[in-house]
Amino acid sequence: MTLTEEINKRRTFAIISHPDAGKTTLTEKLLLYGGAIHLAGSIKSRKTQRHAVSDWMEIEKQRGISVTSSVLQFDYAGCRINILDTPGHQDFSEDTYRTLMAVDSAVMILDAAKGVEAQTKKLFKVCRERRIPIFTFINKLDRYGKVPLDLLDEIEKVLGIPTYPMNFPIGTDGKYLGVFDRQRNQIELFADDTTHGQKERASEIFAADDEEVIKRIGQENFDALQDDLMLLDEAGEVFDKNKVDAGELTPTFFGSAMTNFGVQNFLEEYLRLAPPPAPRLSSDGIIEPDDDKFSAFVFKIQANMNPAHRDRLAFIRICSGKFERNMQVWHAASDKLIKLSQPQQFLAQDRQIIDEAFPGDIVGLFDPGIFGIGDTLTDAAHKFKFEDFPTFPPEKFARVQAKDTMKRKQFAKGIEQLTQEGAIQLFNQVGAGTESYVVGTVGTLQFEVLQYRLKSEYGVDVLLTMLPFEVARWLKFNDGVKVTPASLRGADRGMFVLDRQENPVLLVENEWALGWISDNNPRLEMNATHFLNTDIY
Repeated sequence: MTLTEEINKRRTFAIISHPDAGKTTLTEKLLLYGGAIHLAGSIKSRKTQRHAVSDWMEIEKQRGISVTSSVLQFDYAGCRINILDTPGHQDFSEDTYRTLMAVDSAVMILDAAKGVEAQTKKLFKVCRERRIPIFTFINKLDRYGKVPLDLLDEIEKVLGIPTYPMNFPIGTDGKYLGVFDRQRNQIELFADDTTHGQKERASEIFAADDEEVIKRIGQENFDALQDDLMLLDEAGEVFDKNKVDAGELTPTFFGSAMTNFGVQNFLEEYLRLAPPPAPRLSSDGIIEPDDDKFSAFVFKIQANMNPAHRDRLAFIRICSGKFERNMQVWHAASDKLIKLSQPQQFLAQDRQIIDEAFPGDIVGLFDPGIFGIGDTLTDAAHKFKFEDFPTFPPEKFARVQAKDTMKRKQFAKGIEQLTQEGAIQLFNQVGAGTESYVVGTVGTLQFEVLQYRLKSEYGVDVLLTMLPFEVARWLKFNDGVKVTPASLRGADRGMFVLDRQENPVLLVENEWALGWISDNNPRLEMNATHFLNTDIY
């Protein structure tokens, strides 16, 4: 198979949603229909003792939430599928932002009863800014929810993106019997769910005008379906693949991940419509996937996926060329040639060694501590850097130190590795000692995960002292003078710290304090985001 053929069969996407909209459940069901697993697990169901494949970390199984992105790969219908299952909880949104840098499209899940929720808006905004094609799955049709037409209207009004329903549910109020496929002009009716969603759900396909359909669903449901379809045809959007590819129209599907209602139809239509790997921006311009010179970037680092081996893996997204086991590549951050041995592909924490991979694929590399998030890897004869990952300001801060000073070494190692993963942001307070760190997170739940992982993975109990700050800004004088506490008027109104690259950062309690400092330091520039390699752009 040629490089172009390999590229065209790849589909790499993230699944995003507000917490508890069914993101991890849908991921599990895509694996079920894709043949990657034979029995689906459920996050909360008591009818099964299994946990979702994508939630591999012990704390995820205990809390019933996703706290880190999982990588899931399988083949279906001639396609190589790379799913990046992301955390839904807003406290872990930065991990989701980084993951969205590595995908070519996104699947947005909405709860049929709740519609568009707060975290959905934030994640949608990131996708929209990057012009990522968005496919919408309206979930939980097995329960009472909003009227389907009202949900479509809500998406358009709240998110500002037109919808095109690819299918439309038949029935009402959690008692849906099937879906009408608008592209194929046919009806799919589902059998009762007798396995609690653990196995594929049987269904039958009928022509739209088949009299048997009316017998099965009743005249009232049939008439209601015809009225809704007429309204969609007359007042709805026209399907436009170019708009879908530009992220300006979202193909929308109705279903229930829990009961496998409409899941297979969604999977097959997504694979038909979703884009293959896209070109990437670099310091050398646009890099096309079919460029025969290898390139990739690191978008995620995960320590201790296998607690028995205390390993550390860097996840790379291949952007161009062919990846081969044991190949030598140029590592932009160190400006050195490195050998990529023991490359792995994943089904969550389960992995296998591979010999080759292609653009769009996600590959895990053993990391001896040299990789960082956003690092570029290229063919040794063609050196460049991909666009950098932004660092967002934390909103919660704490001073962290080991309870047992005899475990200082393990504590420092754990903090360092979790920082490199991007699980936390680490700062040094100017003038303070080295026995404690200032740690920043997006939300307080990350501190709980930090304590849990330091204890379970590094054997260290820690003391957390919450700090009163909620706003962080990177600082720079516009005349190039170095920013120090002495040169900054009002530095005592907050905490002056340095990030891991020795860049000055100011932590303050609120926007008012930030405004006072800005007014009293006219040469000062304060940035809410930070890029590590802005010098190359």
